[in-house]
Amino acid sequence: MKVIFSGIQPSGTLTLGNYLGALQQFTELQNDHDCYFCIVDEHAITVPQDRLKLRDNIRSLAALYLASGIDPKKATLFIQSEVSAHAQLGWMMQSISYIGELERMTQFKDKAEGKSAVSSALFTYPALMAADILLYGTDIVPVGDDQKQHLELTRNLAERFNNRYNDIFTMPEVRIPKVGARIMSLQEPTKKMSKSDENEKGFVSMLDTPKKIEKKIKSAVTDSEGIVKYDKENKPGISNLLTIYSSCTGESIEDLEKKYEGKGYGDFKQDVADAVVNLLQPLQERYNELINSPKLDDILDDGADKASFKANKMLKKANKAMGLGRVRK
Repeated sequence: MKVIFSGIQPSGTLTLGNYLGALQQFTELQNDHDCYFCIVDEHAITVPQDRLKLRDNIRSLAALYLASGIDPKKATLFIQSEVSAHAQLGWMMQSISYIGELERMTQFKDKAEGKSAVSSALFTYPALMAADILLYGTDIVPVGDDQKQHLELTRNLAERFNNRYNDIFTMPEVRIPKVGARIMSLQEPTKKMSKSDENEKGFVSMLDTPKKIEKKIKSAVTDSEGIVKYDKENKPGISNLLTIYSSCTGESIEDLEKKYEGKGYGDFKQDVADAVVNLLQPLQERYNELINSPKLDDILDDGADKASFKANKMLKKANKAMGLGRVRK
């Protein structure tokens, strides 16, 4: 059974893009893989956070994982900061990372651009991300294509450590879902849908009300052609809505194009909105049952224990390989 690791930052309520591009796939992967799903709260503090809001976001994200179908009997769900091995191995990964390769990370460049005071953690967090993955002997990391560069760095660090010290780390492979891997902004369909978008019309939150979802979909940017056709280059808005519709219902984009042949964007957008509402409503009901439940804490406690057991075994190997600590006689 292959090991899968995935982490999501608790930096705001997850979007429809997060669900279709990640969480939806997780529920399938957990059936025949050893899955570790992590709420990476230590990554979140690379930028300033309100402590109370951060804690609310951590709990909310945990509830969304479970509401989306993650089964704690099949997968391990835990909070990063509750497994200290992540920070410890993260420091060790920093020690074998080079400034040049960290400077090439495009996400750092994007987040640091135009800012006078940038946290050093924002610069070095790819090393912590590598540690997150390597601690569990991860074989597969399901990510969006915007994270491929970080996974390449993780592989480089694993290979460097194995060659320099001891061959203990598995070389993880990237898995990018074919459909729904990159849901775009409703207002700027050439950019990825993001929960940190300042324009709330650009994304659908997993916890948005049906009315809000309908309003956002109906105000989505399209074009003046009036033809429902997938053409990512010339019709990015309609192509994005087709991807969303297809991902929500399982209908192929080709079938959807035929379905709306000769129809206007009004009918199409209404049906996209209905498809999104129908997908998210059952999840929201499960979320509301979990969010203030002691059951959620029990699941997270158990997950932290399971993750710590496995992570600490790998950490001991890494410490021994690097010559850290004592050798007991």
